[in-house]
Amino acid sequence: MEIYWTYMLRCADDSFYVGVTNDLEYRVNQHNFGFDPKCYTFKRRPVELVYCADFHHVDEAIAAEKRLKGWSRAKKMALIENDWPKISRLARNYWMRLCRPSTGSG
Repeated sequence: MEIYWTYMLRCADDSFYVGVTNDLEYRVNQHNFGFDPKCYTFKRRPVELVYCADFHHVDEAIAAEKRLKGWSRAKKMALIENDWPKISRLARNYWMRLCRPSTGSG
């Protein structure tokens, strides 16, 4: 059975890149060697693998990638630090801001 990885890299400019692969070591090396000049990481090398999760189905890995790409920088940092209570607080704060009734006159 093939394993798929959702991974997060910290780039030299301190930004994050999130992707999916079925060969984690090879893909991280591609990022660091500058395999694709059009890739986000090409001008932000070197990169460092800071998080990865494995999945048995590519659809699960892609769904995890999409979720991570939507996270705030603070949540990504908490994930790297494996701080699940902080991730939960940040998620709760996000939903509380979204659900707060408008006080505008519109």
